[in-house]
Amino acid sequence: MPDSSLMIKDYPKDSTPRERLIADGPGSLSNQELLAILLRTGTKNESVLQLSNRLLKNFEGLRLLKDATIEEITKINGIGRVKAIQILASLELGRRVGRLQYDDRYTIRSPEDAAKYVMDEMRFLSQEHFVALFLNTKNQVLHKQSIFIGSLNASIVHPREVFKEALRRSSASIICLHNHPSGDPTPSREDIEVTKRLVECGKILGIELLDHLIIGDTKFISLKEKGYV
Repeated sequence: MPDSSLMIKDYPKDSTPRERLIADGPGSLSNQELLAILLRTGTKNESVLQLSNRLLKNFEGLRLLKDATIEEITKINGIGRVKAIQILASLELGRRVGRLQYDDRYTIRSPEDAAKYVMDEMRFLSQEHFVALFLNTKNQVLHKQSIFIGSLNASIVHPREVFKEALRRSSASIICLHNHPSGDPTPSREDIEVTKRLVECGKILGIELLDHLIIGDTKFISLKEKGYV
């Protein structure tokens, strides 16, 4: 628990809430310290940590603060409307994250599902786009990201870029897709070579490449169905 009697300037630089968040992540900070980051400044005679501590005591912690109004928060000496709005906006974001329904995420059960997910946006692209879908253990899409734009080349589309994001997202598996601007999804030698490299890297990292789809004009080819995955 931080010493709220100290002013922020009295802390060693690497011990301030902001520096500790950068070094150790937001989960390492107390509610008081997180609020201090939101408030940014205290008053002439009070540190921001003292102000955040007083705010929490007034509302008996986050339980009552989460339902407080702007008027109630601005009654706290040292907290104006701007700071109150910042607090309420942050609390609302937290509420919305808590309400996220994972079942609403798009689920991929087949190559057709994956192709349908990107077909409308990829079929008319004038350049090749290499896209990765990052999935959870239920094969729901956690995130979609364009990894590379340009002609597919095994030396350019490096597995490192694909799996770096997969690790960051704690993905259970991935599906890769790229389009052929010609509209013909027939796989090239480079397509097959890239796929084999991704399969091998996935085995090493424990993140399975479920498929690599080539998107044409209203049609696609699954390299898994072709036996390359």
